[in-house]
Amino acid sequence: MRKLATFGALLEPKAIFCARLGLTRRTMSTSANRGAFIVFEGCDKSGKSTQCSLLVERLNRDGISAQLLKFPDRTTTIGKMIDSYLQQSCQLEDHSIHLLFAANRWEAMPKMNELLNSGVTLVVDRYSFSGVAFSSAKPELSMEWCREPERGLLRPDRVFYLTVGAEVASQRGDFGAERYEKKDFQAKVATMFDKLKDDSWTVINADKAVTELSNEIFEHAMNVINSAQTEKLGKLWL
Repeated sequence: MRKLATFGALLEPKAIFCARLGLTRRTMSTSANRGAFIVFEGCDKSGKSTQCSLLVERLNRDGISAQLLKFPDRTTTIGKMIDSYLQQSCQLEDHSIHLLFAANRWEAMPKMNELLNSGVTLVVDRYSFSGVAFSSAKPELSMEWCREPERGLLRPDRVFYLTVGAEVASQRGDFGAERYEKKDFQAKVATMFDKLKDDSWTVINADKAVTELSNEIFEHAMNVINSAQTEKLGKLWL
């Protein structure tokens, strides 16, 4: 009996932590419910990729099935064309490249649907909001036009929008290596992101220590996972 009591005491901190996040045994399991769809957005070098990876690692470590996706997906035929454009190896007309970005997301929809409905939480590094913000930051493309090819894609349960000062971002590693990594253009993109925000967005100040930011994001994510399980997947901008 003493051994059982000791074992129970060891489990108590995790139980308290789960209770604080509003979790139950049922919500800790995704086998009977769909996974959550969480998107990270922000300007370049805001820390999205790092935080996406850390969140997926922590969720899986805690027994919550999660998978990381990145857009553009540069492994597909369409994605390879986009990668060549971003690496400035080729030139494409602005309307054309926007449609390729959208097509890259559409080709991922069947697999994303399957994963979410099987209980896997998807953590996605950039999504349609980046597509619209970056394209509409160009003078010849309107936000209304840019939204159209994205309509009907899966709608995220929550968007985590990471913000960081322009000077801080420009000093982070490899800034300027890709086509859009220019300070003046990034400022225009930030303005477009502001126009896209709605009540499904959580704005997070990313100008802080990596671990501190990761812990903050994890708590937000657990709340999303807990609430998303009983909700139907929606369609974007419909």
